[in-house]
Amino acid sequence: MQLIQNLLSGTRKYLFGFLSLSIICIILVAFTSEDGDDYHFASREVLLRSIGHNLLLQSGDKTSRVLPVKKISENEYQISFENEITFQPDSLVSLTNRVLAKDPLASNYIVNVLNCGNASVAYGYAVSSNKKDDIVACIGRRQPKACYLINIKFKPTGTNTAKNGYLVGGLSLLALVGFMAMKSGKSRKVISEKPHNDMLPLGSVLFDIKNRKLILNEMIIDLTTTESRVLRIFAMSPNEIIERSRLQKEIWEDDGVIVGRSLDMFISKLRKKLEIDPNIKIVVIRGKGYRLEFEV
Repeated sequence: MQLIQNLLSGTRKYLFGFLSLSIICIILVAFTSEDGDDYHFASREVLLRSIGHNLLLQSGDKTSRVLPVKKISENEYQISFENEITFQPDSLVSLTNRVLAKDPLASNYIVNVLNCGNASVAYGYAVSSNKKDDIVACIGRRQPKACYLINIKFKPTGTNTAKNGYLVGGLSLLALVGFMAMKSGKSRKVISEKPHNDMLPLGSVLFDIKNRKLILNEMIIDLTTTESRVLRIFAMSPNEIIERSRLQKEIWEDDGVIVGRSLDMFISKLRKKLEIDPNIKIVVIRGKGYRLEFEV
């Protein structure tokens, strides 16, 4: 029985260790993903500023600045300019295609050129990895010089999906392992209280649970039903403190009655019957309960 308890304890330790390792892995994945996102944004910002720079040159402006690129949502960025510009739509389409070809995660995106004053769309188009799905219109009409904002929205890539999948999958795994650990903890008590056979060794004495007897060589001592129930609780946790409240609850509460002095009476009777082996003792632990002492 002690071996079973040790195995169960080892299983719970394994599950706890696995749970802890899973938490650490998910945290590392989250931080690694954040670092990767920061690097990707920095490299993508360089490409977007390059688009803005070339638009200024095409507009005949060699001195004014491209303002800092803004990330306005998870996959959307905004290019703005210090001064007004003009642009040719076909040149804008060609320019973004050429520059963003250097970004391996930018095969699908939508470009909207907005008027600064009212955020209305002055020109827009969509590019897809599947060219037949491209939406590009009115490329031959030069746009007047004005204040423009260029918003570029990228289609979410498999990287973000995978990261979310890892997190969701990791949380599901943690929930599963936590449930298993909790179930193991609950089943431990059930298993420990249900012996694989009806004979429990208490030192040199055999406790016949089914027939409620103590057996030492040819000596047999009968136990009452309640005495057997009390001794069984002690026998399942040898040399461990059993709280008085636990004994009262498990022995008498199921019958709807808890009688404090009854416990003392049955403990006293058990002590006398266990005297067949002087090495077996039920010791009172003051303020806590009792302990059945014998060599396992």
